[in-house]
Amino acid sequence: MSTDIRIKKGLDLRLKGEAEKTLVEAPRSQVYAVKPPDFHSVVPKLTVKKEGTKVLAGEELFFSKYNDKVKFTSPVSGTLKEVVRGAQRRVLEILIQPDAEITYKDFGKLNAATADAESVKEKIFKSGCGAFLLQRPYDIVVNPDDTPKAIYISAINSAPLSADLEYILEGKEEAFQEGINALQRLTSGKVYLAIKKNSNSFLRNIKGVELLNVSGPHPAGNVSVHIQHTEPLNMGERVWTIGAEDVAIIGNLFLTGNYRAERTIAVAGNAAKEEKRKYYKTILGAKVSDLIGDVSKDVRIISGDVLTGQQLNPSQNIGFYDNTVTLIPEGNNYRLFGWLPFTYNNIHSMSHTSLSWLFPKKKFEVNTNLNGEERALVVTGEMEQVMPLDIYPMQLLKACMAGNIEQMENLGIYEVAPEDFALVDYVNTSKLEAQEVIRLGLDLMITEVG
Repeated sequence: MSTDIRIKKGLDLRLKGEAEKTLVEAPRSQVYAVKPPDFHSVVPKLTVKKEGTKVLAGEELFFSKYNDKVKFTSPVSGTLKEVVRGAQRRVLEILIQPDAEITYKDFGKLNAATADAESVKEKIFKSGCGAFLLQRPYDIVVNPDDTPKAIYISAINSAPLSADLEYILEGKEEAFQEGINALQRLTSGKVYLAIKKNSNSFLRNIKGVELLNVSGPHPAGNVSVHIQHTEPLNMGERVWTIGAEDVAIIGNLFLTGNYRAERTIAVAGNAAKEEKRKYYKTILGAKVSDLIGDVSKDVRIISGDVLTGQQLNPSQNIGFYDNTVTLIPEGNNYRLFGWLPFTYNNIHSMSHTSLSWLFPKKKFEVNTNLNGEERALVVTGEMEQVMPLDIYPMQLLKACMAGNIEQMENLGIYEVAPEDFALVDYVNTSKLEAQEVIRLGLDLMITEVG
């Protein structure tokens, strides 16, 4: 079966610097990192602590303090180089120096389609693949003791310059299908797979899923949009989400018995060297400099897309859930009389103070300039224009800022994730960090409601 989802509210940002659809093997990193801060709300308890300890790919590095079934494993075999700690000895990174050839921990092959649900779940979480599964509400790593009412997979990256997931999944048909077979065992409901409406990829022929044919501007690819159009969340309900490439990793686990933490990364952005704008086959936690080469100090390196990604420096490692590295110039130069309408028309703006709205297909160069400072919230209707979810974004932000739990519940806090407010960050004239406000609001709900 299939369902059509078409959204009208949103905004497509057409930016220069798209990655060329050429897949190359990335250089082997000298060190790989697993970063506990990537797993929001997880407090790590280290299993491997002593520097110099040997680990296999798939061997446990740490587990969640609040649920020892939630395990996080090494993407490569090698030697524990360092446990990097921050304030109050918080674990920031676990650095693994890889072996010349990866040796995998053997979890054993298993036919996901015929195995019982408990065996499938145990295998997924014991291998560390459970870290790929995120729970709604709250957008946090799932609790293995829960049974979700549905599982959602989005094979659409609608964010600007983001990786093409259909291209990434080419050649992984068998692994992806086996991953779907495994996910079916984890839920009593449906497994939803969102694809582009005009897609002709092998994803249309995947068995055991409810296809969602999605069209419209960004954030059409966001899972929250798909959930609200199919099985909206009610109080106490849980759904799980997972990235499309991660489904193939789970499938490989059942086909081979190994945790093969492979990741395809698109390098994009107008500040990236043209010869570097490609797709790179690498391993989770790879060093970003191995993909982008040398860059100027005036370039912002982002793990993820320009709307939701995290800033990196060249010595750091790519985020666990990211399949895009974006490079854009730092906004160190300021525009004289930039507040005057129509003064600068080579920048994109949703408002009519720039002429960019007259050229809907033009691609723009961007930098990190905010073009203003944070100011009071005013009712402009900008947020509502880019919010396809059935919520009041400004009112929800205000409730989060005030810490009013009852209002947050009434205004739909359970239905959103920070990424749903990325365009709000971009268009609102108040320069409010909306994603950060929503994340803090969700954290408050976890603490007070659970």
